[in-house]
Amino acid sequence: MTKPSIPKGTRDFGATEMARRNYIFNTIASVYRLYGFRQIETPAMENLSTLMGKYGEEGDKLLFKILNSGDFLKGIKPEELGEATGHLAAQLCEKGLRYDLTVPFARYVVQHRDELTLPFRRYQIQPVWRADRPQRGRYREFYQCDADVVGSDSLLCEVELMRIVDTVFSRFGIRVAVKINNRKILSGIAEMIGAPDKIIDITVAIDKLDKIGLDKVNAELADAGLPQEAIDKLQPIIKLEGTVEEKLETMRSLLAESETGLKGLEEVKFVLDTLAQGESTNTFELDLTLARGLNYYTGCIFEVKALDVQMGSITGGGRYDNLTGIFGMPGLSGVGISFGADRIYDVLEELNLYPADTTTTTQVLFVNFGEKEATYCMKAADELRSRGIACEVYPDAAKMKKQMSYANALAIPYVVIAGETEMANGEYTVKNMLTGEQTTVKGISEFTF
Repeated sequence: MTKPSIPKGTRDFGATEMARRNYIFNTIASVYRLYGFRQIETPAMENLSTLMGKYGEEGDKLLFKILNSGDFLKGIKPEELGEATGHLAAQLCEKGLRYDLTVPFARYVVQHRDELTLPFRRYQIQPVWRADRPQRGRYREFYQCDADVVGSDSLLCEVELMRIVDTVFSRFGIRVAVKINNRKILSGIAEMIGAPDKIIDITVAIDKLDKIGLDKVNAELADAGLPQEAIDKLQPIIKLEGTVEEKLETMRSLLAESETGLKGLEEVKFVLDTLAQGESTNTFELDLTLARGLNYYTGCIFEVKALDVQMGSITGGGRYDNLTGIFGMPGLSGVGISFGADRIYDVLEELNLYPADTTTTTQVLFVNFGEKEATYCMKAADELRSRGIACEVYPDAAKMKKQMSYANALAIPYVVIAGETEMANGEYTVKNMLTGEQTTVKGISEFTF
């Protein structure tokens, strides 16, 4: 018999893992709500026509496609079956698992446009799927925690999203570097090096700089058809160092002839200057090699990396000026961020930053000495639950040692003992499992848990 297993790139989550994941989700959601964002959800699967063509050629390859139900080969010619083509896939599959939450959100906005008050601030915490090669920090099924504002061009939206990033990671205790760039700057760079038609190839390539290194990025640019002269002009920009002001000054000079590039510099400067006026735990920096490979970004783009753990980006996002246009609603601008919950989980675990009580669910365990004692304890348990205190009565009249071991294994902080003596006197004995101290009280409500 084959042993049960799960697909590569997916994971089971036990009680401890779920408690920690919920700590992550609840922390992020609470900050989103603090900034006035409202929660929505969209289906796990979307029509393939909704997803295809929105993530670039490489993104399309990573879409999980769902075979049509019933006779999915109906209408397919025998000679077509030997062709591994996108055309055949489109005939066999009408739906796919969502790749991210942004494109489904754009579809949602257009479909529900008459119900929304703009600007609309939404957050969404749901799983997404990518047919990627599994590795550390990269999964085929993982959660994203998105927040977007649509219906406003104001750069204050970018500033608030960066404030959210700072607040969330401050609450987690994770030190991060927040990198900011602008796709208009990248378009200006493409113009400056004489390759404006290669902007997508340029952004896709330099977005891999941290992963594959400069030499392989240059090789990829050459393979994409960029002349060596253009690649050479790009090198000083990729290697540019200095303070934010020094980088901006250099880029103003280099992009003096690019209206688009100068506009991008102005936008980045406004965001960074406004952020500098407030208090921040983490650093915000201008990174001209940040590209965010997704094609729908048009303005400021963001990426967040942990400083104390070797890990890919744990948050990203950016401005998209016309994502809803592909669904028949042009001209609606939006900006959003997405926290990678699974990578944040790994960072918190590696740095041992989970609060001690994260995995503690039951606060009080009532020992079971028998049917009468259990009934006596059930009334007390109901009283505690009415006060919001999580508790349970051990289901079996097992040996005391076994029940105490159960409490220790689950890190239950208090055990209540009620035998014949306690029952006769209307009392309860409460044991603090951390200190070993025992206290006898007349009624359960007299003890502060």
